Amino acid sequence: MDKKVIFAVAGSGKTTYIVNSLSLQKKSLILTYTDGNYDNLSRKILGKFNGVWPNTVTLMTYFSFLYNFCYKPYLADKTHAKGITFKSNPNRYDRCTEQKYFLSSSCLLYSNRLAFYFERENIISKITNRLEKYFDELIIDEIQDIGGRDFNFLEAIMEANINMLFVGDFYQHTFDTSRDGATNSTLFNSKAKYESRFTAKGFICDNTSLVNSWRCSKNVCQFVTENLGIHICSNRPEEDNTRIELVSDPLIISELMSNNDIIKLHYQNGSKNGYMHKNWGETKGEDKYMDVCVLLNKATSKRMSSGTLSELAQLTKNKLYVAITRAKGNVYIFDE
Repeated sequence: MDKKVIFAVAGSGKTTYIVNSLSLQKKSLILTYTDGNYDNLSRKILGKFNGVWPNTVTLMTYFSFLYNFCYKPYLADKTHAKGITFKSNPNRYDRCTEQKYFLSSSCLLYSNRLAFYFERENIISKITNRLEKYFDELIIDEIQDIGGRDFNFLEAIMEANINMLFVGDFYQHTFDTSRDGATNSTLFNSKAKYESRFTAKGFICDNTSLVNSWRCSKNVCQFVTENLGIHICSNRPEEDNTRIELVSDPLIISELMSNNDIIKLHYQNGSKNGYMHKNWGETKGEDKYMDVCVLLNKATSKRMSSGTLSELAQLTKNKLYVAITRAKGNVYIFDE
């Protein structure tokens, strides 16, 4: 079996690479975490197959896969869950030997414990067999979002006797599919150790195929490399360059903020500001923005002024990296 994980950079064509690998001669299951990336994949798959969805391709969000493909066939008759909740179990004293550890009083499965529930119910081998029955290959986009107990589940289904292609950007780890206690809490502390979890399962780690960005210009890539310490290069020609500007003039900031053609990306609470406002990490997987405004919170602004952005907390730095690299055009950075 061909099993590979490709570590890419922002805008390097991860989604295009996946879509180009699809064919009518093999049955493919594609999983992704964010709704934005699901929509992006869906558009590109339809584009590849001339607007007709191929019956050989199944695209699912990660939790839809857990609930519909894994849970329903084997456990629905036992627990009678009505769906999934993304809230955590408020009772920290529930034991994993009890059903209420996994199921809320409203009969909703806790998303961060669903994969662990499969382990407790000893159905992972059944899920693996089901994958082998219905698909020739498993593709996971944004692999870096699978963490916590879900990563243990992922390692278990890596044993399935089908081809596997995982694609992601280690430095775009901004969300975890599950957080529950200390399980895999240090998973993303080291890229080398992270890669070793895949190689231990017989995967090839590819760090060369998708290392240049088609989205970001040379100036944007240079800024990210020099200030965030995340190495990224541009595939765009020298003359096709854009600006990355630190803006302090209140009049210019006002003009940018009133321009509804430019997305404004905030550290948090972006949507509270209305149309064309989002959070830094929320736009991961999106590839539709020309110019981008990146608004800095106080802590990040201080780091910017002192030239120490690379010393930001890893998760904050990753989200800022996502925000800056959404731009095909210019990037404007200023304080909130």
